[in-house]
Amino acid sequence: MRARSTLITIAAFVLALILSVVIAGGAATVIEKRSRSEVRVAMETQGHDWVQVQTDGLQVILNGTAPTEAERFRAVSLADKYVDSSRVVDNTDVEQAKDISPPPFSMQMLRNENGISLIGLVPAAVDRDAIVAELKKSVSDESITDMLDTADYPTPAGWDEAMKFGLTTLETLPRSKVSVVPGKVSVQAITDSRAEKGRVETSLTRRRPSDLKLDFDISAPRPVITPFTLRFLVGTDDDGEGPHFDACSADTEKARNEILAAARAAGAKGTLSCTIGMGVPSPDWSKAAVMAIKAVGTLGAASVTFSDADIVLNAKSSVPQKTFDDVVGELESNLPQVFSLKSTLEPKANAKAEEAVFTATRDGKGSVDLKGRVLDARQREAVESYARAQFGHDKVHGATRIDKTLPAGWTVRTLAGLEALALLHDGTLTVTPKDITVTGNTGDPQASDAISRILTGKIGEDVKMDLEVKYDKRLDASLALPDGKECVARLNGSLKTAKVNFDPGSAQVSSDSLKALDALAAAMKNCTDFRMEVDGYTDNQGRAEMNLQLSQERAQAVISGLLSRGVLIGNLVAKGYGEAQPIATNSTEDGREQNRRIEFVLLDETPVGDDSDSSAEGTPNWTGPITDDGAAASDDGAATDSDTQAAPDADSAPQSDAIPVETPKDGTPRPADRPQDLQTKG
Repeated sequence: MRARSTLITIAAFVLALILSVVIAGGAATVIEKRSRSEVRVAMETQGHDWVQVQTDGLQVILNGTAPTEAERFRAVSLADKYVDSSRVVDNTDVEQAKDISPPPFSMQMLRNENGISLIGLVPAAVDRDAIVAELKKSVSDESITDMLDTADYPTPAGWDEAMKFGLTTLETLPRSKVSVVPGKVSVQAITDSRAEKGRVETSLTRRRPSDLKLDFDISAPRPVITPFTLRFLVGTDDDGEGPHFDACSADTEKARNEILAAARAAGAKGTLSCTIGMGVPSPDWSKAAVMAIKAVGTLGAASVTFSDADIVLNAKSSVPQKTFDDVVGELESNLPQVFSLKSTLEPKANAKAEEAVFTATRDGKGSVDLKGRVLDARQREAVESYARAQFGHDKVHGATRIDKTLPAGWTVRTLAGLEALALLHDGTLTVTPKDITVTGNTGDPQASDAISRILTGKIGEDVKMDLEVKYDKRLDASLALPDGKECVARLNGSLKTAKVNFDPGSAQVSSDSLKALDALAAAMKNCTDFRMEVDGYTDNQGRAEMNLQLSQERAQAVISGLLSRGVLIGNLVAKGYGEAQPIATNSTEDGREQNRRIEFVLLDETPVGDDSDSSAEGTPNWTGPITDDGAAASDDGAATDSDTQAAPDADSAPQSDAIPVETPKDGTPRPADRPQDLQTKG
C-alpha cells in the first residue's frame, strides 16, 4: 500500500514537471514572436529597412549592413526600447566608406595691360612660387596676382604637361586667357593683325604635345574701311562677266550674308566675298545695300556705287524710262535715313525726253501704291502724308522719285487726283503735265460727277481729264448685295434645310423635292452674276462609272430646274463626282442618304454678269442613265424592273427638267448641241 502511494506521488511530480516545461516553452514562444514583431515594425517605421530582425528564444538578433555608423547606433538603440538590452544581439556592420573624389583642378591665367592674374584650384604639390618666378622672367615689368587655391590630393594625370604648355603660351600672348585642366588647354587671344593671328595659330598647333587636347580662338581686329565702299554691276560689261562686285564692305557677318544673298538673287554666281570691317556710316548699311542691289538686278543693265552714305546709280540707255522711274522711285522713297541717292539714265541716241508721270493704284483691298515723279523731298512727304490721311497710314506704299524739272502746279494736280481716287473701290490715277486720268470701280452711282467736281474745283475748269468710272451695284453699301461666298453659303444652307432628292437610280427630281427647288431658286436672287459649280454626289452602291454619270446628270437636273423657275443659269456649270468625297459612312442607310447630295462651289469671287442665253447649255434630257441592256441604273448600280425605262425617242420623250446630253466614249457627259427647256415632272 505504501509502495503504491509512493508511485502515485512520483507520477504527480513528473506530470507537474512536464506541465511546467510545456507552459514555460509556450510562454517563451509567445515572448519571442512578440519581441520580433515589435522590433521589426519599429525598424520599418523609423526607416531602418536595412535591418533584418531574428529571434532565438528570448534573444533578439539584429543583422544587416548600416550605411553609416550613426545609422547602426540608432537602430540598436531603437531595439533597446522594446526589449531588454541584455537580450539584444547586435550582429550588424557598417558599409565601408568610399574614398572622397578629388576636386576638379583647373587654372585660368589672364593677361592684359594690367598684368597677369592666376585663378583656380591646383593640387597642393604644385609649386606656386615657382610658377610666379617663371612668369616674372619673361614679363618682369608686369604685375602678377596669385589667387590660386590648393587641395591636398594627388596630382591628376596630364596636369603637369598641360600647365607647362599653358605657361609657355601665356608668355607669348600679351592679350589672352589660358585655361588649364588635366590633359587639356584652351586659349583665347587677340592679336594685332590677321598675319599675326595666322602665326599664333600655326605656333600653337606645332607646339602642342600629341597627347594634349588644345582649343584656341585667336582673333584679330577688323580693318578700318574708309570710305566704306560697295560697288555692284549687272549687264554693264562687254566681257560677259555677269552680275558681280567690284568692291564689297560689311560691318558684321550677318550684314555680309544678307548682302551676298541679295547679289545671288540678282544673278551673281561663283565665289563672292565681302570684307568685314569698321567704319560703317550707318547701322542700316546692309538694308540700304540690299535694296540697291535688288534695284540694279531689276533694271538689268546698271551699276550702283556706295561711298559711305552717298549712293550713285547709273543705268544703261537700254533700260526703259518707266522702269527706271519705278525702280529709282522705290529706292529713293524707302532708303534708310542718312543715305542719299543720285541716279542717272544714259540718254538714248536722238531720243526725246519722256513725259513725266505720277500714278497711284488702289487694289480694292485698301492698299495704295504711289509711283512716278514728285518735285522734291518736301513735296514727296506732302503727297505721301495726304495719301495716308485718305487711305490709312499702313495702306500706302511710296515709290516716287524726285524730278526738279516738273511743271508748276504738279503737286496740286497729284493731291487732287488722290482725293478723286479715294472715291473709288479700286482703280488707277495717272497724272501727266497734260491731263489727269481716273479709272476704276465704285459703289457710288454719283462718283463720276463728284470726281469731276473735285478736279475742276482744285485745278481749274480748263483741266483735261479722262474719267472711266464704272458703277458696280455689288460695291454699293446701300444695296447690301451678297458676295460670292455669301451666295454659296446661302445656297448650301437652303439645300441643308430642304434637300433635293431624286427618284431611285434616276436624275429625275422627286415630286416631294419641288418645293426644295423653289427655295433654291429664291436663294439664287442677286447671285446669278457669280460663276459657281453645281456638284453632284452619290453613295458607293453600284459601279463607280455609273455613279459618276448619274451624279453628273443630277447636278445638271438641278440647273435645269432653276432655269424652269426663271433663274439665269449662264454662270452655273454642272460637275458630277460620283461616289468620291463622302461626308458620312456608306455602311449605313443614313450615311448613304447623306452622301447622295448636291453642293454649290464658288469658282470666281468676282461677279461676271450673266450675258448668256437663258437656256442651259449642257443639261441632260432624261432622268437616268441607260445601261447596256436598256435598264436605268440605281444608286447601287443595279438595274431593277421597276426602275427600268427605255431611252425616249424624239416624238414620245416626256417633258422633264433636263436637257439632252451626249456621252462620249470616255464616259464623261457632254452637252448636246440643241438645248431644250423642259418642265420638271410632278
